[in-house]
Amino acid sequence: MKHLTILTGASRGMGLALAQQLCQRPQATLLCISRQTSPELDAWAAAQGANLVQWRADLAQPIPVAQKVLAWLQQQDPSQLASATLINNAGVIGHLGPLSPQDEQILQSTLAINLEAPMQLTAAFLSATRAWAMSKKILNISSGLGRRAMAGSSMYCASKAGMDHYSRCVALEEADLPHGVRIVSLAPGVIDTDMQTDLRSGDKNLFPERDNFVNLKQTGALSSPAQAAARVLSYLDRADFGAQPVADSRDA
Repeated sequence: MKHLTILTGASRGMGLALAQQLCQRPQATLLCISRQTSPELDAWAAAQGANLVQWRADLAQPIPVAQKVLAWLQQQDPSQLASATLINNAGVIGHLGPLSPQDEQILQSTLAINLEAPMQLTAAFLSATRAWAMSKKILNISSGLGRRAMAGSSMYCASKAGMDHYSRCVALEEADLPHGVRIVSLAPGVIDTDMQTDLRSGDKNLFPERDNFVNLKQTGALSSPAQAAARVLSYLDRADFGAQPVADSRDA
């Protein structure tokens, strides 16, 4: 029996590490959605014997992507699947600094990628798999900054807080359904990715917490993408996954 996973943002960083580690699992079937496809990931999946499909898509325009995912899921044979999982991993930091009226375009793009895309993809996943009687999970990759305000990062903080609260709502909606989905919005910890580079490169006058992120790098406090991915997948495998719809991968 196959284990089907849909993963966004799989071409680099923790998303790529998640895809690689998922490919190592027996009977893995992956649909990866990113702005760019990864030849490295294709080669890795082939070497592991995993069934991998990669789509290039712009999640700043999430509705066509969600419609395509819905159609793809409807073509799958649930009798051949042991589990189905959606991992909404793609995200962007957005603008660093106070919000101004001139930030409309980047605000719309940030909210679309960080919040609207996970909502639309979750809706597509729930609709397509409603009658599937198997283990079904949705893992939304959130952030500690969805739970702690940070000056100069209102776009990112607000979008991740929205993801957390949306996940709470879906958990309530699914709780009493016959084949309900378990959902968690999970903070993965601080990770050595391009997003951290962007945070360290911010203008200190507009982003007063920049030095905190510089210090995380200098003191070796950042997890590697592979370490963070392993921690996230370990949380996904927990027997109590979904008991708390908003959680941290570092929780015991």
